[in-house]
Amino acid sequence: MQLVTEDNITELAARRWSSAHDPRTAELMSALVRHLHAFAREVRLSETEWMAAMRWLTETGQISDEKREEFILASDVLGLSMLVVQMNHAFDAKATPATVLGPFHIDGSPEKEFGGDMSDGLPGAPLYITGTVTGLDGSPVGGAVLDVWQADEEGAYESQIPGIDEARLRAKYTTRADGSYCLRTIAPKGYSIPMDGPVGELIGGTDISHYRPAHVHFLINAAGYEPLITHLFQEGAEYLDSDVVFGTKQELVVAFEPREPGPTPDGGHSDGPWIEARYDFVLQPA
Repeated sequence: MQLVTEDNITELAARRWSSAHDPRTAELMSALVRHLHAFAREVRLSETEWMAAMRWLTETGQISDEKREEFILASDVLGLSMLVVQMNHAFDAKATPATVLGPFHIDGSPEKEFGGDMSDGLPGAPLYITGTVTGLDGSPVGGAVLDVWQADEEGAYESQIPGIDEARLRAKYTTRADGSYCLRTIAPKGYSIPMDGPVGELIGGTDISHYRPAHVHFLINAAGYEPLITHLFQEGAEYLDSDVVFGTKQELVVAFEPREPGPTPDGGHSDGPWIEARYDFVLQPA
């Protein structure tokens, strides 16, 4: 019989988990055991604190559903999401950098034509985002699909609004043969992450800002290229230097230029003032 002590429990547990049939699982789990035990030893974790952590994890799971990913939010605010992004998407310096997916992406967004309005009449300043999608060598990438989503003027995504099941402020656009794209939406605003759950409760006990700067999400897929998950942030927006999920990058900050009534980038005409943002995405070859 192996007698368990504070000195040998870590090695016993790590050795046991290293028996996993999949080699990578064995590596991950034995390392996880070692790091968890090291954390507990470093802070001299009390039983009360351990139980509080178990309850927090339970509540995080209970509040999560197909529309709310509280564990992803927890990963985001701890900086883990961005660390994993950085390690797994070491793109060429000329490529558009990746950032976090966030907890509000939903599959199955409707397809829109060049310049199509994904705001569908929601209140807000009209915003046209235009540009091109190219490879590292500057060659246009036709047929690239831009999956786009954002929050409304109140900082809410559709999944946060009770009774909203249809697509809201999200759409898919396909680049033309010359790599060009054009989408219409409303100007985004900075917003608070959800503060009514376990993550918000944890943040609320700190001096950490719980706000994100104004941004629009993009997930770009094109044959022969690495998928790109990224944002475009409004230049001069609040919270650029304190993004609660650590997602801001200088290369993704874009000027939102006010325009007078007149022709719009989609070939149409606006009777009122509107805003234009231009960004050329550069994809990393697969």
